[in-house]
Amino acid sequence: QVQLVESGGGLVQPGGSLRLSCAASGSSFSIGAMGWYRQAPGKQRELVAGITNGGNTNYADSVKGRFTISRDNAKNTVYLQMNSLKPDDTAVYYCYGVLVTSKGEYDYWGQGTQVTVSS
Repeated sequence: QVQLVESGGGLVQPGGSLRLSCAASGSSFSIGAMGWYRQAPGKQRELVAGITNGGNTNYADSVKGRFTISRDNAKNTVYLQMNSLKPDDTAVYYCYGVLVTSKGEYDYWGQGTQVTVSS
């Protein structure tokens, strides 16, 4: 079993910055890809950014140039640095991680952290 614990959400003014963190624990197996999704009220969950354990990244077009994803493999932790935040970035942000075992790969999710961008 893997637990993903997020932190760093909150209220920020437009143009401000926040840094989200997500730490994975509870398994001796390796964590493959990690990343972040978000879900705004009345909208579907969407991918924000992902990163492989080799450091390859991908981003939603809406956040390119403003958000940066990174990870510390030794700590099984993924980060999302969010700059130039806009009201449209308001959502619950969910961390995910892919547990890699000899029997297959399994997705795990965090509980979500609220990000609100408002003046």
